[in-house]
Amino acid sequence: MKVDKDSMMLYAVTDRTWLNGKSLESEVEKICKAGATFIQLREKGITDEEFIAEAKKIKLVTDKYKIPFVINDNIQVAKAVNADGVHIGQSDMEAKKARAILGEDKIIGISAGTLNEALTAEKNGADYIGVGAMFHTDTKQDAKSVTFEEVKKITNGVNIPVVAIGGINKENVLKLRGSGVDGIAVISAIFAENDVEEATKNMLKLAQKMVEA
Repeated sequence: MKVDKDSMMLYAVTDRTWLNGKSLESEVEKICKAGATFIQLREKGITDEEFIAEAKKIKLVTDKYKIPFVINDNIQVAKAVNADGVHIGQSDMEAKKARAILGEDKIIGISAGTLNEALTAEKNGADYIGVGAMFHTDTKQDAKSVTFEEVKKITNGVNIPVVAIGGINKENVLKLRGSGVDGIAVISAIFAENDVEEATKNMLKLAQKMVEA
């Protein structure tokens, strides 16, 4: 499975912080059903065995809805569960190495905060760029905000899809109008809401409105 601009529209990144006893699998299914176009499984503080077990469950859901499914950071987990790919940061592993491990048919997403980082990622074989942080986010305390101007430089400078990430919610998403991004990646804007299905539908409408502008 390969990515295109449409699959970037509403990119949901998982977070079990707000599950409150619900299963991640069931919440992801609701999100996929409600219109999410891409799922990234993000886990911190669990063993690879636990990560693999969770990833296998989530992959069954994303396969059912035919939505791209990538693993955050952990290339070995992505390989073990035959995920559609992996998303890695600037400090994790460069795209070339990830490609060598996962193969030509897998999706490689790279985080970038500058045009130079984005161009390097594209040159090294990235399939898409995650640009951010757009706004302040509690998920990544050390994330530096990227200016609107820099985002425009990135979207104008690369030929692969670009998704905006970092602190994006229903209040600020339309501030990204005119930036050239192909969609938004969100975490708490969906997972922190009581009704993830309704939150997904709302964020999808706003993302479409933002992209059309």
